Amino acid sequence: MTLVGTYVGLSRWLVTAFPVLVLAGLRFAIAAICLLPWLRRRPGEARLRAQDHRRLIATGLFGNVLFTLCILQGVAWSSAMAAGVVMAALPGVVALLARVWLKEPVQRSTWLGVACAMAGVAVVALQGQPSTAHTAHPIWGHALLLCAVLCEAINLVLARTLAQTVSPQRITALVNLWSLVLMAPLAIWQAWPLPLGHIPALHWVALVFYAVASSVVSVWLWMLGAQQVPAARAGLFTACLPIAATAVGVLWLGETMTLLKAVAVGLALLGIVLATRQR
Repeated sequence: MTLVGTYVGLSRWLVTAFPVLVLAGLRFAIAAICLLPWLRRRPGEARLRAQDHRRLIATGLFGNVLFTLCILQGVAWSSAMAAGVVMAALPGVVALLARVWLKEPVQRSTWLGVACAMAGVAVVALQGQPSTAHTAHPIWGHALLLCAVLCEAINLVLARTLAQTVSPQRITALVNLWSLVLMAPLAIWQAWPLPLGHIPALHWVALVFYAVASSVVSVWLWMLGAQQVPAARAGLFTACLPIAATAVGVLWLGETMTLLKAVAVGLALLGIVLATRQR
């Protein structure tokens, strides 16, 4: 989740060089090359059932394609710090989905955590923000970030069900492959007139890190952990995501920590503390 938060913040910088659809397509294509050795079924591993294939496609759609598009366009229209605040709602949303979907219990503190996280989202959404070439639609940016929260929560709960029957390495490879299939037509359509050769080398290096961190390492680590940890408890570790995204925004991208942003981050962190409290 720390890796996810890092590349969520980094994506604010990448979208200044790559169009959103092209960036998403290149991410899955680079990861697909890295993941080729993991596609093969291991000796003794059960064959995939029809419902496993459906879950893999749904995981690729929600956890990779829709999450990536919402995050990339959301930070393009807002900021990395705003992404950090909005994503602070993730632990609560995962816990609520685990309750509805997997029938896992949800404590009262989780409801309070969700309320604080959403209050932080409201503060960052209502504060004034100057319009620039990349932040002309901040309200829509925040709405897309909220959609990303829901997509990622669905993905994390699906991961819990998949990890019980398929190895983490193969899940990672297959989910990314389906994501590439779903994303490739849109990426090719947007990239057709784009002179990719004029993009600076540093952005290409960051793109490779983004692809490997997002589609290989973070997915594999999450699937590995999801084999052992209940979904609601696993959702608590998503608290690392908004902290990392906010840190990247302030330390790397030079975003300013205003009073209202500090209040929003404070509410988000309070929501995380409440949502992660254990009896």
